[in-house]
Amino acid sequence: MIASFCLAVAVLLQIGVNFANDYSDGIRGTDAQRVGPARLTASGRVPAKRVLAVALVFFGLAALAGLAIVIRTEQWWMLAVGAACILAGWFYTGGRRPYGYAGLGEVFVFVFFGLVATLGTTWVQAFQLTQEAWIGAVIAGLLACAVLVANNLRDIDQDRAVGKRTLSVLIGRTGSRVLFTLLIVVAFLLVALLAVFYPIAWLTMLALLAALPAVLIVWTYRLPKELIIALALTSFTALLVAGGLYWAFVW
Repeated sequence: MIASFCLAVAVLLQIGVNFANDYSDGIRGTDAQRVGPARLTASGRVPAKRVLAVALVFFGLAALAGLAIVIRTEQWWMLAVGAACILAGWFYTGGRRPYGYAGLGEVFVFVFFGLVATLGTTWVQAFQLTQEAWIGAVIAGLLACAVLVANNLRDIDQDRAVGKRTLSVLIGRTGSRVLFTLLIVVAFLLVALLAVFYPIAWLTMLALLAALPAVLIVWTYRLPKELIIALALTSFTALLVAGGLYWAFVW
C-alpha cells in the first residue's frame, strides 16, 4: 500500500517537473531552437498558463499522495521533505534564479532523484536505512544524473546561446563525455559491490547492453539528435538496474 503511494509520488512529481520545465523554459525562450521533441509552451500549441496549471495540478496530486503516506506512517517531519521536493522541482528552471541555469542541476537530481527518493521510500516502509539502501540510492542518483548529462549535452549549443549555464555548458563537450562515462562506470561498480553479497545482482550487469551503446554514442555522435537515442538508452539502463536490484534484494 505505502509502496504504491511512493510510486505515485515519484511519477506525479516527475510529470509535474516536466510540465513546470516546459512552462519556465518556454516563457524564457530557452526552447525556441530545441533539438529534442517539441515542447508545448515553446511551440505555441498550448497557452503557457494552461501548461503552468497542469504542472501545479500534478504537484498538488503528488502532495496529496505524500500526505497520505505521512498520515499512514505518522512521520510528520517528512512533510518538510515533500515540500522541499516540490520546491526543487519548480526552481530547477522556475523563479528568478533557477539553479538549473547555474550548473547545479546534476547536484539536485542526485540528491532528490537518488538519495531522497530511494531513502525516503525505504524509510516509510522499514523505518531504517541499511547500507544496501544507501548504495542503491547512490546508484539511482548517478544514473539519474547520467540521463540529465546526456540531455544537456544534446542541448549544449542552444543552451549556451540563450545563456542557460548548465553543467555541460560550463565544462564543455569533452568534460560532459567524461562525466557521463564516470557516472555510468561508478554506478555499475557499486552494482558489482552489491552483487558480492547478493549474487542475483550480477544479472543486473546485463543492463550494460543498454549502457555501453549509450556511452559509445556520447563519445562518437556527430549530430545532437543522435543523443536522443543515448538519452533513451540511459533511461532504460536506470530502469533495468532498479528492477535488477529489487529482484536481488527480495529474492
